[in-house]
Amino acid sequence: MAYLYIQRGDKSSYCGGFLVSKNFVLTAAHCNGDNITVYLGAHNIQKWEQSRQKISVGCRIPHPQYNRETLNNDIMLLQLSRNAVLNNWVRLILLPSANSRVRPGSMCSVAGWGLTGRNSRTDTLREVDLKVMRDNMCRVYRGYNPSAMLCVGKPGLGKSPYRGDSGGPLACDGVAQGITSYGDGNFYHPSVFTRLSTFIPWIQNILQKQH
Repeated sequence: MAYLYIQRGDKSSYCGGFLVSKNFVLTAAHCNGDNITVYLGAHNIQKWEQSRQKISVGCRIPHPQYNRETLNNDIMLLQLSRNAVLNNWVRLILLPSANSRVRPGSMCSVAGWGLTGRNSRTDTLREVDLKVMRDNMCRVYRGYNPSAMLCVGKPGLGKSPYRGDSGGPLACDGVAQGITSYGDGNFYHPSVFTRLSTFIPWIQNILQKQH
């Protein structure tokens, strides 16, 4: 799990992300900025932690077809300026095979440092279990595209990713199947995740080029 500190002009924000090779972090394209710093092995982002690695991003590679209006293709690779050190706190997460499908009803987990309520911040990494829903449950979102997006989270449970959780992984049985993309800010609809299996050829192409 990666914490991304993002600077855009004189403003700053944060997102989640995850390590997919020693020198690449995967996140959402809408987490792009002028300058991004990656923290790996972090738990409480406000405290000094021995487990933490701080690495600047050398190159940002958002998907060429990313659409800011519909958030379609909301995926970005960040090439780190140096390799991460893999250890007990920092590990790679497995990616799915291309075009594999996650079954509706699967229980997965999502983690991040996002808000835990409308005004409640958290400095520590939180995790929540969410169920993958059928695509028609996300018809409330006009831009929902089933071939590139996943519909996740049973409505009405009050559990969902929220501001600051963008870019984090949806992990199902230890495999990253999605990237937190967007929701409507109320906890009564499912959230939308980028469907990772659709983008495996694009990801592999970039990772192979850089080796």
